[in-house]
Amino acid sequence: MDKCTHDVRRANWLNIINQCQERPANVTVHQWLKDNDIKEKSYYYWLRKFRKESYDQMKLPVTTENPAEISFVEIAAPVTSEKTIQTREFSSASNATAVVRNGDIILEISNDVSDAVLSRLLKEVVHAGERC
Repeated sequence: MDKCTHDVRRANWLNIINQCQERPANVTVHQWLKDNDIKEKSYYYWLRKFRKESYDQMKLPVTTENPAEISFVEIAAPVTSEKTIQTREFSSASNATAVVRNGDIILEISNDVSDAVLSRLLKEVVHAGERC
């Protein structure tokens, strides 16, 4: 296939893919392709080509040349006694709706926390509790 033919086909498929991406929300890709007499395999073939082309054009972050430059340091949690923890629990002046305790970790959560933040916090608390 010569370059001119490829460019024409590329422009045509780019138009088709853009139209499909702008389809009504209640119409599936499969249904839209069927309604427009477009072969599903051809659609996904060209979609994959465009995605790969876009990925290849992205500027990926530069990694360091020397892997020895990257280092991690473990920071130990402060040692607290049971008495200190209990004092902290009872003297809390926050407006927490829920309090999660996992080992030495205490997490006070208010109603205005987002679902994403809450999910991340709970995952980290469980992970930290496993390490203790």
